[in-house]
Order: sequence, then C-alpha cells, then structure tokens
Amino acid sequence: MMPIVPPIGALCSVVMVTGALLVPTDAVRAQQYIYVANQSAATVSVIDASTQRVVETIDLQQLGFAANAKPHHTQVEPDGSVWYLTMIGAGKVLKFDRNNRVIGSADMAVPGLMSLHPTLDVLFVGRSMAAVNPPSKVAVIRRQDMDLLDEIDVFFPRPHALVSDPRGGRFYTASLGVNQLATVDAEGEGGEVTLVDVPGPAGAFVQLAISPDAHWLSLTAQATAQVHIFDISNPGAPKLARSITTKKGPFESAFTPDGKELWVTNLDANVVSVIETGRWAVTDVIEHNAFGQPHGIAIAPDGRTVWIGNRHQPSATHGDEGEASGPGTIVAICRATKAVATVVPVGEYAAGMSMASGVSGSDRPSPCP
Repeated sequence: MMPIVPPIGALCSVVMVTGALLVPTDAVRAQQYIYVANQSAATVSVIDASTQRVVETIDLQQLGFAANAKPHHTQVEPDGSVWYLTMIGAGKVLKFDRNNRVIGSADMAVPGLMSLHPTLDVLFVGRSMAAVNPPSKVAVIRRQDMDLLDEIDVFFPRPHALVSDPRGGRFYTASLGVNQLATVDAEGEGGEVTLVDVPGPAGAFVQLAISPDAHWLSLTAQATAQVHIFDISNPGAPKLARSITTKKGPFESAFTPDGKELWVTNLDANVVSVIETGRWAVTDVIEHNAFGQPHGIAIAPDGRTVWIGNRHQPSATHGDEGEASGPGTIVAICRATKAVATVVPVGEYAAGMSMASGVSGSDRPSPCP
C-alpha cells in the first residue's frame, strides 16, 4: 500500500493549504451553521445555530442526484469555510463551499461516516451498512481536490465507526459486524493496521469519539446497550478501561469541550444519556416528545448547547428505509440545565450532522446560557 502522506516537500505545501483553511475570517467567526443529512428526503438542512432556524434546504435532486441518493453524514472544516457530505445511494462524497455550492466530489462505494485529519489535507471515509457486503476498506481523500488517494484495508467486515486522532498520525475505526476495533497509522509508509478484539457478545459498533485531551476513546455498542471506554494514551495500543451500560441502543456520542461529560444518543430508547467522565457513570437520562430514534449529535464549541438529530422512523434498525412517521427534528439541549431549549423540524430521517469546531459563535445569541 502506498503511504498516505506525500514526500516531505509536498507535505509542506499540503500543510500550508490546510493551515490557510483554518484561519477564520470575521464573517466566519460571526456565524455558526449546523449541517444535517436528511437521508430519506435526499436533502440537507442548514441551521443557523444562533437563530435555531433552517436557513436553507439543499435539494440534492435539483443538483442532479436521484431521490435515493441517501445523504448520510456531514463534516465541516474547523473554520466553517467548506463542508462535506456522503451519499450512500449515489456513491459519492461531495464538497461544498460556505455558500452551499458543490465545488468537488469523489466516487466510492457506499460511503458512510467521515473524519477530518487534524493537520493534513485528507479526509477519511468509512462504509455504510446499506450494502450487503461493503468493502472492508477506509477511503483516504485529499480535501483540496477530492482525489481518492488510497483505500486502506482494515480486514474486518463493515468498518463503520470512524474518528481521527487529534494528535495526528492515526485514525480509529470499528466494525458493525464483529467485535473489533482498528487503530491505523495513517502517516506511516505501510499504513500499519492494529486490530483490537473487544470481549462480550456482538455489539454492533456504531461510532467513536475522542476526549479533548486525547486520553479516552468511546465506542457505542448498539446491540448490547454499552459504551466502551478505551485508554488511548498509547495511540497504537488502545486498552479497554471500562464498559458503561446505558439505555437501549447507544448510537453516537460526543465529549463536551471541557471533557467532563460524554453525551450519547440512545436510538432504541428515544432518550439521550449523559455520562460524567470523572466517575464514568450515567448521571442524566433526558427525555422529550421531540425525540424519535435520536441518531446524530453535535456539541457547540463553547459547550453550552448540545444538538441532537432525530430520524422519526417506524423502525429503529440502523439503515432501515421505511416510511417516516414524521419529519426529522433537531433538538437543542442546554448543557447546564439538561433542558430542551428548541425543536427545529428538518427533513425525513435526520441522520449524520456536524458543525465547525473552530467557530464559537459566542458573540451571537444562543438558546442556552
């Protein structure tokens, strides 16, 4: 396998390009958008976090894609200048500018979750479970021109969960089909893959998250109602530290910016769990009638607001494409009070969602104190 990182001379230019993307302008500082993939509607909802309203709905059919394009996940550059979208049905990863114009694309089979490398100009893309037998490979795409640089074989079936190490150098992925986690040296000559077996019954691993200090890695196991916590102080050798039982169907999770809490969507229980990381215990279970198969999660960079995406599908099975029981909802929860502040209607089957990590928006109105 070819190394992901280009030769040193080329690497310098890549870092310069990436660095330029990370310098926010005054206009970008003043605005914070949330991008929500509406999988059954073939649309993307763009929400202004300060007004808690949808400011634009991007209709993918108007852009030339089919009704079954199945937009699944979004990622945003830290400065908010560019964002990305995977489309399971169309087999594409799209790149949009801040004005929501398509400025690039890459082709790959059943793209699922994405993660941005923290310093290099690459994007890692896993696989959706929509295919009967998706490739056991994670794609590496150069963000600047959306060139597919490589596909790294991680050896286990259905690589779904995916996150980049904020220290650089590695990404982590886990399987929906078997109890295995992989840590991948994304910058080495060989792209070394180390597999870690996770004990217990089949977990159906959905998504990963890393604490701000890069000490802890969380892994949601939908089938066993557990969140596994790994010590990644040695990034090449994750060690299972503990497993926390939550309500049914833990799906996606996110650490708060101060690292004191881990928020988890419980897709099968229609609730959101809050884990206190000081003692690794569930301290709050949040209920609301706007929850319906809570799926995606995004936490504002200032830590005040937690945004939860809800599919409102009749079945909680991941990947189910049945008729929606209603439009998706994005629920804003105030972290301090654990109270729902706003409910924003979006398109059917609100799946993956994200917001820029480097745009605080703290100088603008917020639904939370």
